[in-house]
Order: sequence, then structure tokens, then C-alpha cells
Amino acid sequence: MSLTLEAKKAIVNEVAEVAASAPSAIAAEYTGISVAELTKLRRAAREAGVYLRVVRNTLARRALENTKFDCMREGLVGPLLLAFSTQEPGAAAKVIRNFAKEHDKLVIKLVALDGKLLKPSDLEALANLPSYDQAISMLMSVMIAPIAALARTLAAPHAKLVRTIAAVRDQKQAA
Repeated sequence: MSLTLEAKKAIVNEVAEVAASAPSAIAAEYTGISVAELTKLRRAAREAGVYLRVVRNTLARRALENTKFDCMREGLVGPLLLAFSTQEPGAAAKVIRNFAKEHDKLVIKLVALDGKLLKPSDLEALANLPSYDQAISMLMSVMIAPIAALARTLAAPHAKLVRTIAAVRDQKQAA
């Protein structure tokens, strides 16, 4: 089915707009995957806040031109789907990784993070990045650890005194 020039421009503008604000992008070959399986992938992507689109390579190249994902343009060969993380950098990688575990026909071709082209094997590392909430909680636990240790240290002499007095009391009661 051929697209009109206006439809092609709309697709290019839509993909370029998403690429301009996305922190990471993944291109994967989907040959051999059924429509029902791709629908499951799209549903999972939508739930995770990932923009997933099958785009002709020529249109994708034009859309990625002058964006931070310009580094992916030369690798766009064959039937590919593009996945852009819209919020968390690792969201698209998690969705693609989880789907690829069940469907070995999905082959990761390109992985990019903030304008830097990574190896397809780096998908796992990108997928393991903590979410924003997880990163904040990790930071807070690191920041509170010294304060908690100080509070325990300051409370230790008093607690030891109370335990000693209680032991003396118990010893006198037993005698």
C-alpha cells in the first residue's frame, strides 16, 4: 500500500517529534513474528510508556536526521521496528528484552542512548538501569545511612547502661 506524500510527512514529523524528546531508542528486526505477537508487544510498550512504530527505513532515516539518534541512520536496513523510551531511559530496553526472551525471532539491531550508538549486546545493561523512583530511593538510602549510623552510635552508651542496670537488677532478684 503506497502512502501519500502528506501521510509520509506526517509519519516523519511524528517520529522526529518523539525522537527529539526520547532518552533512548532501539531498532529491532521483526521478521517471522505474527500479527498477534506484535499486538502483544505494542500493548506491553503502551503500558510501559514506550513509543513503538514500524516505519519504512527511508522515512525513519529522514525522521532521525538532525536528532540525537542521527547515529542510527546508517544501520536502518531491513524490516525494523523502532522503540523510543518516552520517560525512563531503560523502558524500551525492558519491553524489547522481555519480548525477545519469549520470541527469538525478534533480533535487536541498534541500541542508542542519548545520541550514542551502543552495541546490541548492551541492551541488557540499558534494561537494568533503575527507574527514576528506584534511583531516588537508592540515593536517599545512601544519604540517610551516615545519619542512621550516627544515631545508633549516640544511643549505644545509654542502651548499654540500661542493659547493665537491668542485669544487676535481675541478678539481685535471683539472689
